Amino acid sequence: MVGGTGVGGYALGKNKGTIDIITDDVTMTASIKSTLIKDREIDVFNIKVDTYRGFVTLDGPVKTSAQATRAVQLSIVKVTPKLLIIK
Repeated sequence: MVGGTGVGGYALGKNKGTIDIITDDVTMTASIKSTLIKDREIDVFNIKVDTYRGFVTLDGPVKTSAQATRAVQLSIVKVTPKLLIIK
């Protein structure tokens, strides 16, 4: 990334988002990741959680559609799921 360090969906020094918006997004991502880590049904280390201006995306492979559904439900916020079921 030229001109800044990447944080979530942001390029520091390039985005016009306020520090409050960025802080909220980072906090939301950490909260969701923490919730997913505590769940024994999901292999959270394969799931990337990204938040940009309050919109959360879960991305990565899961073993079943039930795991994908559970990850979205545990996220508690509006999520754009991009989870791929692999067997």
